[in-house]
Amino acid sequence: MFAQRPRRTRRLRAQPLIHLVPNMFTVLSLCAGLTSIRYALDGRFELAVALIVLAGVLDGLDGRSARLLKITSKIGAQLDSLADFLSFGVAPALLVYLWSLNQVKGAGWALVLLFATCCALRLARFNTELEDPDRPAWTSRFFTGMPAPAAAGCVMIPMIMAFALQAEWPRIWALNALATVFVALMMVSRVPTFSIKMAMLRVKPEWILPTLIFVGLLVAALSSAPWLTLLAVGVVYLATLPVSVVAASRLRRRHEQAKASPADMRREASERVVDLGKPRSADSREVG
Repeated sequence: MFAQRPRRTRRLRAQPLIHLVPNMFTVLSLCAGLTSIRYALDGRFELAVALIVLAGVLDGLDGRSARLLKITSKIGAQLDSLADFLSFGVAPALLVYLWSLNQVKGAGWALVLLFATCCALRLARFNTELEDPDRPAWTSRFFTGMPAPAAAGCVMIPMIMAFALQAEWPRIWALNALATVFVALMMVSRVPTFSIKMAMLRVKPEWILPTLIFVGLLVAALSSAPWLTLLAVGVVYLATLPVSVVAASRLRRRHEQAKASPADMRREASERVVDLGKPRSADSREVG
């Protein structure tokens, strides 16, 4: 019998606490989304919606802090996707079901499954596209389809409208079903939408003061009329969808023109030359 050699255990290096900040934001976002389901089950829908909005803010902070600290890890990426699926795929769909879609029972639950499935597919596609090294640089300004946090906010627009206007008509199941189907299909579509995260990485010097003023006005509006402000933000975001399609098509055309080789450009120019025929001789005359 040969003596077995003791296995060497690989020790992990101790990480500074600041390296855990992005993952802390992700875990807080996960907890906010899960807690919103609890309050929705208790019928406290306003607090449930507010927690999903808070989860969206925390989701933006985890990515921003990771970029600022230059910390990337596979566990962080996987944790972020799982938290997004729960907070922006499962929780909003359950809120809409408990608030309105339960009026149609089976059909309403089918819409919940549709929304959650589309969110999972959207996140899986997003993670796959990040690994593509051949993506053009201009695509970093856009998402493919509606991102999960924005989709969570858009599917809850009828709820926010009801809170803002103090009305009951946004609670009808047909309106909520239409919003759920539209947002679900937008998540898995190929429609380019603006990437707010990439747009806010750097602010030009001339835009610093207007940005600070806008943030101050937004905070003041949220503190005085939160539901009206959130409703206005949702409507403005929906209005930017056609603009993002036009902007993406222009950048795509510019990229394709810049990628064209000089030989292709010369061939294209030669095809545009018009043959005017042979020139007439100097002594030729027309017979009248």
